[in-house]
Amino acid sequence: MKRIFTLMTLLCLAAGTMAQTDSTKTPQNDTIRIGNMVIIRKAGSKDKQIIRDKEYRMRNRKSEKPSNVSTNWWILDLGFSNYTDKSNYTTAAFDGFVGSGINKDDLKLRAGKSRNVNLWFFMQKLNISKHVLNLKYGLGLEMNNYHFDNDKIVFSKNPTLITEGSTSFKKVKLAADYLTVPIMLNINFTPTRKKGFGLSAGISAGYLYSARYKTKVSGDINKVKSDFDLEPFKISYIGELSLGPVRLYGSYSNRNMWEKGLNMTPYNFGFRFSNW
Repeated sequence: MKRIFTLMTLLCLAAGTMAQTDSTKTPQNDTIRIGNMVIIRKAGSKDKQIIRDKEYRMRNRKSEKPSNVSTNWWILDLGFSNYTDKSNYTTAAFDGFVGSGINKDDLKLRAGKSRNVNLWFFMQKLNISKHVLNLKYGLGLEMNNYHFDNDKIVFSKNPTLITEGSTSFKKVKLAADYLTVPIMLNINFTPTRKKGFGLSAGISAGYLYSARYKTKVSGDINKVKSDFDLEPFKISYIGELSLGPVRLYGSYSNRNMWEKGLNMTPYNFGFRFSNW
């Protein structure tokens, strides 16, 4: 009996000690999170405090990896057209291609008026090595307008004959338009940037789909459609320079633009408006 009494006494003392120890603990707050809100109820109080929890996310500063094949639609070129004239006008007159007295000065172009407009339906860039070396190719239209400084030049067809008339035209030009396929190797010095720095070089092959001689005098416009013995195919060396948002282009043909009579090699240069 004494043992049982002693054991109960010890248990009571232990329970009292634990109760005393628990009373010394700091009261804890109750916290509940609902969505972006945190509700806190302080211990011993019926009041609740609501705090809105704001989350901040750091923007991913890493550039997206470029695609191995990217396409650029509807590219526009605005520039100037001209040609290098190496014609023998004595021989051309003897062959009946130009009239008597026509010389190099008569077919000199007005540099500011002779314009080149190219409309590329699309261009694609194919990654070859680490997006630094790429292959560029596309399809589009090259439109060349050769405005002559001599405002009396006349083009006749069937057969082609270039002469000087008596009428002074307000505008006289020869237009030659080509369906063209360009192929270039591209070096992109900044492959992770959309408006980067790089250069391209290659060749283009064009087919003459339209040619015409156009004059304007006293508000009247006259057009004569013919190929005028222009070469049906045009092969050119081409290049492109990317300077951030500014892009420049150029082309130079490696062959005569005429089938007979004259010897002229055309070239173009100007600004290119494209995404890359």
